Amino acid sequence: MKFYCFILLYLFFSMQALGQHTLDSITLSSESLHITKKIWIYKPLLSKSNSKKFSVLYMHDAQNLFDSKKSFSGEWNIDETLDSLHAQTIVVGIEHGNANRINELTPYKNEKYGGGNADAYLEFIVTVVKPYIDSHYSVKVGKNHTGIMGSSLGGLLSYYAILKYPEIFGKAGVFSPAFWINKKEIIDLTEKTKDLDANLYFMCGDHESENMVSDCNEIIHLVNTKRCTCKMLTKKVIIPGGEHNEKLWREQFAKAYLWLF
Repeated sequence: MKFYCFILLYLFFSMQALGQHTLDSITLSSESLHITKKIWIYKPLLSKSNSKKFSVLYMHDAQNLFDSKKSFSGEWNIDETLDSLHAQTIVVGIEHGNANRINELTPYKNEKYGGGNADAYLEFIVTVVKPYIDSHYSVKVGKNHTGIMGSSLGGLLSYYAILKYPEIFGKAGVFSPAFWINKKEIIDLTEKTKDLDANLYFMCGDHESENMVSDCNEIIHLVNTKRCTCKMLTKKVIIPGGEHNEKLWREQFAKAYLWLF
């Protein structure tokens, strides 16, 4: 009986150790940018040491990251995935602005769809969200420990963030990027960028849209002309049959995370 109880206790605490994390939610605002947003913060509890410092991954569309009830069409299962990997990384999810999403996540105005206010959104992350995380959590603050990731418009913006703030973000997960909406401007900006030393993980499916794979290949080729491929800073993954949805992004998140971090 004692042995049986011991086994139950062992399994209980083992499961707790494997799955423990905290998921905080706060609201931050920037008066100058007229932005107020809910922020979700995943923190692993795998380290017994209070002095443990974590890498940080900033992600867009927080409604779709942790909770299926808040998501539009399914979640990414970020917390469960990172728990299973024993990941030592804090994930900061910034909720999108619903009807204002296209405006927040596009760097340039599109003639048909509008948008073009991503600079204000990124400035909010860099000047408000990141300083809060740096001061309230035990984090590694260097660019080599700071990543940004998103899908679709969030993929476009994550790539843009690397070009806009190379001193802040040293890693980017670029999932199913909507390059089409600002393609000319993104190509021009990439060509003008002298140093591009960030780690970039590009992923898309070949059943997303007519130009998804070709657009990705075009940007990746341009990136690789600016640095030696021997450095292995760029990863390209094309998923056969992959469609433009949370299922694809959820299934590919772990591989991207492991390569980046």
